[in-house]
Amino acid sequence: MKYLVLLIDGMADLPIEKLDGKTPLEAAQTPCMDELASKSELGIVHVTPDGCKGGSEIGNMSIMGYDPRKFLTGRSPLEAASIGIDMAEDDLALRCNLVCLSEPEPYEKKIMEDYSSGEITTEEADELICAVNKEFKSDFCEFYTGISYRHCLILHHATDHMSFTPPHNITGKCIEDYLPQGDYHEQFLDMMKKSNQLLSEHPVNIKRKEKGLRPANSIWLWGQGRKMSLPSFQERHGIRGAVVTAVDLIKGIAVCAGMKIYEVEGATGTVHTNFDGKAQAGIRAFEEGADLLYMHLEAPDECGHQADIEGKVRSAELIDEKILRPLYDYLKTCGEDFAILITPDHPTPLSTRAHSSDDVPYLLYQSTKEQSGVGPYCERVCKTTGHYVKDGFEILDKMIQEK
Repeated sequence: MKYLVLLIDGMADLPIEKLDGKTPLEAAQTPCMDELASKSELGIVHVTPDGCKGGSEIGNMSIMGYDPRKFLTGRSPLEAASIGIDMAEDDLALRCNLVCLSEPEPYEKKIMEDYSSGEITTEEADELICAVNKEFKSDFCEFYTGISYRHCLILHHATDHMSFTPPHNITGKCIEDYLPQGDYHEQFLDMMKKSNQLLSEHPVNIKRKEKGLRPANSIWLWGQGRKMSLPSFQERHGIRGAVVTAVDLIKGIAVCAGMKIYEVEGATGTVHTNFDGKAQAGIRAFEEGADLLYMHLEAPDECGHQADIEGKVRSAELIDEKILRPLYDYLKTCGEDFAILITPDHPTPLSTRAHSSDDVPYLLYQSTKEQSGVGPYCERVCKTTGHYVKDGFEILDKMIQEK
């Protein structure tokens, strides 16, 4: 038996006037999803547990079968694991974005213009993070390069009574009310201010501005957490799992769960990613013995944060054409029964440009138990079926057990 989880990050949304009252998923031309929907169970899944904030760390852990209330210690430890950082028990990991802030206001009065600095390249970002680390590295803290705008700060022997705001939640807003609070907040703010001075004058950013690109002119800290451990995926589910993703966070969950990661050249986590390469990596994972493939696509989430309506619709269409279709065609000819689960991890509504903890639509197809569908895979139809999974971390069990 083979299993495919197609995780379309942040795809769920609200009706949009410019799309004639449809959501991006409903407006997109997705013939493969529609074909599957005609013979699948459609429904709603409560991915984000009550009391938790919607986010990729919670959503993806849930869909992989782990109760985030029991296992999650924070977002950054997962990203640290993916980078290969061996955290001590009293270390604290923080996510470090390279962001673009407005100029030339005093730091506290600046506007969060872009949480991703125009999707800065990893090569450019590495130069900037190395400069930041050279400036601030000490016995207490050290910076590590991740991917694109997503990086990591490790604090040694640190307390953890602090609060931060994710930068993607405050795009277009003044940062004054969203600066670090709690332990070390003055030290964090001082580093952020000094990074702004350092990075604004860095050759990488001078070149970016000459090209008309947004400069990565400040670090932004958030998402703290301690070292995390998970039961292995095989121990939890009794099958071998593999992951294809461009995102450090998802790779970190895979590392902690002992799942094999398939790297893809040109995988960016945006609508401009190497979709074909991802599909081929997924097929290779199955051919090399994986029972379950967790295919994570970040593009819809990035478009939601950028309020890019056309991009979010297009990302759904590209995922359908270049990811789902070739994987579905492979599974139909692989000689084994198979199941497919399609779901977001959380909504990222275009209207708010931020994650939501609302429920999301799912599609569950079983080759051994085809059903009579009720319509295309979209939020509107999934809400009408009466199928409801109240704990998101149980939906993978539902998929595996209903064979």
